[in-house]
This record gives sequence, structure tokens and C-alpha cells, in this order.
Amino acid sequence: MPFTVQHAIRIALCAFLISAALPTTATLAQSGSAGGSIGNDEKSLSGTRQAPRAVEPSKPARRAKPESDEPRRASRRSGGERGGGGNFDGSWVAVAVGTPCGRSTERFVISGGRITGQWTSGQVSPNGSTTGHGTVAGLSWTSSGRYSGRTGSGSYVRSDGCTGRWTASKQ
Repeated sequence: MPFTVQHAIRIALCAFLISAALPTTATLAQSGSAGGSIGNDEKSLSGTRQAPRAVEPSKPARRAKPESDEPRRASRRSGGERGGGGNFDGSWVAVAVGTPCGRSTERFVISGGRITGQWTSGQVSPNGSTTGHGTVAGLSWTSSGRYSGRTGSGSYVRSDGCTGRWTASKQ
């Protein structure tokens, strides 16, 4: 009887070791074998590739009425009804030089026609004209000017009587 038990244990142990050494059906699956293919079917790591398969162009859908009869949509810049200025969106830096107040520099962001800086806020219209204002340490100012492309310039007046010019460049 002990021989039969030992024999059964050995057979079970061998079966376990064999099943652990052989791959299961889940490990036999290859990457991309879950269905379909997109693009190049070639999975070769070396050698030459075949030219991609040509795709037959589809015919354009027929239009119900001529394009000239359809109403045109107005173009919309980013920013929508908030004043536009989408083409000026991004990070900017401005340098202001005034008499007798000297020089200052500020970084700010234009987004959807709105100017937001540490000390300054304002707006930019779609055509680039701008107005702004700010306050720091009890000193306030107003500014106006114009942006064009990646630059801007204008003038400002401070509450202490200092006047000056500012220039800005997109970063």
C-alpha cells in the first residue's frame, strides 16, 4: 500500500511540474492577435518591408444644393463672444519705460482676448487694439496700444503723473 501512495504522489508531482513548464492557452496569444490589423501587417524585426497597401479613394458625397446657395457661416476665432483675440493667445513679456518713473518688466498671458498678469489685466480685440489697467502698492495706471503678430506697443499713464511707452513680445 505505501508503494501505491508514493506512486500516486510522484505522478501528481510530475503532472504539476509538466503543467507548470508548458504554456497555457493565454500565454500562446501574440500581440495583435486579438483581431483585425491596422496599417502594416509586417511584424518582421529585420529585412525589407513591402509597400503599404493602396486604399481606393472613396467618391465624394453629392451635395443637395450648390455651394453658392448655402448660407455662409461667420468665422469664429477662439474666445467667442468674449472679445476674440485668439491669434494673440500665449505668454508675453512687456517692458515699460516712463518719465520720470524709469523702467519695469512684466510677464502676462493673453487667453481668449483677456490679459492676465501679476499686476495688470485688460483685453485685446480681434484687430489687436488693447486696453489695460493695474494697481500695485497704491499706484494705479491705465494703458492702451495695439498688438500685431508677435509684438505689441502702446502708452500708459500712472496715477502719480508718470507717462511712458510699453513694448511687448510673445514668448
